[in-house]
Order: sequence, then C-alpha cells, then structure tokens
Amino acid sequence: MFRQGVTRALRKNKTLRYGVPMLLLIVGGSFGLREFSQIRYDAVKTKIDPELEKKLKMNKVSLESEYEKIKDSTFDNWKNIRGPRPWEDPDLLQGQNPEFLKTKTT
Repeated sequence: MFRQGVTRALRKNKTLRYGVPMLLLIVGGSFGLREFSQIRYDAVKTKIDPELEKKLKMNKVSLESEYEKIKDSTFDNWKNIRGPRPWEDPDLLQGQNPEFLKTKTT
C-alpha cells in the first residue's frame, strides 16, 4: 500500500517527471558534444605525407608575396572597364569606347 502511494506521488511530481530528464539530457549532451568535437581536433593533429606537405608549401601564396609582385606597379594609366550586364553580350562590349556604350544604352 505504501509503495503504491510513493509511486503515485512520484508520477505526479512535475520536477521528477520533466526536470530530471531535462537535466540528464543537458548534462549528457554536453559530454556527447565534447566527444564529437574532440574528433575534429584529433583529425587535425594527424600527420600528412611529407611529400604532399612539401607540395602544399611550394604552392602556398602569401599576402607578402602578392604585395611584392604589385609593389612596383604604376596605376597611372589604367582604364576602368565595366563588366557586361546580364542582358548584354559580353563579346560586343569588350574593348569598346565607354562613351559609345553610354550613348548606346541610353
């Protein structure tokens, strides 16, 4: 008799019915997420083939190397050529005079 009363009281208690499973889900989820995110960091730590690593380093482009390429360039005599709009034919627009394009489109 006493046992039935306790189980009935536990079933009616909202904290035990909803709160405890929610806390278990939150705590268990944080441990699960930690394990899954650790897989990503472990995969980064793995060694790659030394030959592949050399090839990657040879092809690597840095900001400093690109700056050295354009450092001595002069930008005094450049033309601003707009790209074609979706309804315009790109082959007709390349190399044409911008004033001609203004009169043509308006």
